[in-house]
Amino acid sequence: MPKVNEKIREEQDAVLRIIERSPDGIGIQEMLQVKDLKLSKRTLQRRLSELVQMGRLRKEGEGRALKYISQAKDRFQERITIPVSKEGEEIRKYVNLPLQSRMPVGYNAEFLEEYIPNSTEYLPKSLCEQLHRIGTSSNGQRPAGTFARDILNRLLIDLSWASSRLEGNTYDRLDTKRLIEFGQAAVGKDAIETQMILNHKAAIELLVKEAENIGFNSYTLLNLHALLSDGLLPNPEDSGRIRQRAVDIAGTVYVPVSIPQKTEDYFGMLLEKASAIRDPFEQSFFVMVHIPYLQPFIDVNKRVSRLAANIPFIKGNLSPLSFIDLPERVYIEGMLGVYEMNRSELLRDVFVWSYERSCQNYVAVKQGLVPPDPFRMRYRQELSETVRVIVKRGRKITPDTVKAAAPSSIAGEDIDRFVDLAMKELSMLHEGNIARFAIRLSEFSAWQRKIK
Repeated sequence: MPKVNEKIREEQDAVLRIIERSPDGIGIQEMLQVKDLKLSKRTLQRRLSELVQMGRLRKEGEGRALKYISQAKDRFQERITIPVSKEGEEIRKYVNLPLQSRMPVGYNAEFLEEYIPNSTEYLPKSLCEQLHRIGTSSNGQRPAGTFARDILNRLLIDLSWASSRLEGNTYDRLDTKRLIEFGQAAVGKDAIETQMILNHKAAIELLVKEAENIGFNSYTLLNLHALLSDGLLPNPEDSGRIRQRAVDIAGTVYVPVSIPQKTEDYFGMLLEKASAIRDPFEQSFFVMVHIPYLQPFIDVNKRVSRLAANIPFIKGNLSPLSFIDLPERVYIEGMLGVYEMNRSELLRDVFVWSYERSCQNYVAVKQGLVPPDPFRMRYRQELSETVRVIVKRGRKITPDTVKAAAPSSIAGEDIDRFVDLAMKELSMLHEGNIARFAIRLSEFSAWQRKIK
């Protein structure tokens, strides 16, 4: 690397060290007063701009109130390292060069066109076999989505949190759990961050609940985008449709295809090829590579790719991919390798490490699960409705009130057993499980006061 690039990197690192000492952010004038920062104002502004483009910093405020804040908020995550192949290290070395040292590139259609399903291999067969061994559950012959439904509460929290964190979201896992289970937004967080988490929850629920109907088709991908982008786009009409204008991606010299008709054509080709891939792991990784590379949507493309990567796992009752504990920087570097070099080896390293990490979590979760009660499963919706009615109407827990609240869809021969089950659920109701029945904390508290 030329000496001038080494100097730039050292200056960027010096700026980062100063900003990381200020968790609430710091302005340019304050930075210029730091004694160990030997930079002119103009050079400092250039380094700050570069770091923002690289995703290492974000700006907050305007004018004199403008502050720069480090994106490396989770110190635990920054300490995590993942095994990287020799090819992955080559990619990292290139994509960490300053932007001005990397060759600008446009969309390379041949990268997609030359991929032949079940012939081209992004993941070697031996690697796919390894992932099959660790990801296969005991639900292989059961209906699509069985395994994901069994661990749904955990998956909603893990995947919503981890995927959002890869976008710079500052919610921690506990904040995410409270938001998803109780509807409690974290104090001091931006409304956009809260919306992002809730959008992930809705999108994951779609994939799990519609497991038998989803696939790599326009319906699934467009609706996935609509849910993930809800309330987050400047133009709401862009939600759930192929983009109609050019886009830029910060921190890279890659320029996606700009002609709407070509974007739509390549999107159709992408879905056709993805649908034809037989191996679920190759299929999953293929969409993690090509959806962000094409950028078929005006924004939220990487989020769509991460959830779409779970489609073959949900349908095949394999352990899902939650991206838990994945360091943000190495994921970004893997995507930059795809964008600027059409090389997927580093992203492959990320994919394999993330999947193995996810499996460790969900195998342990599955081992602790009690086999579901068929009767409860049969009347799951009616049970939720009954519990919700009792609470919202402030009724006491008696056989008569429960029977009166029970839906008419319950078979006559099952009503007594159903009433017993509903009374048991009501007696065990507390703040930590009311979200299962779509009951708000305020409604639960009011009911508790009434029945005392």
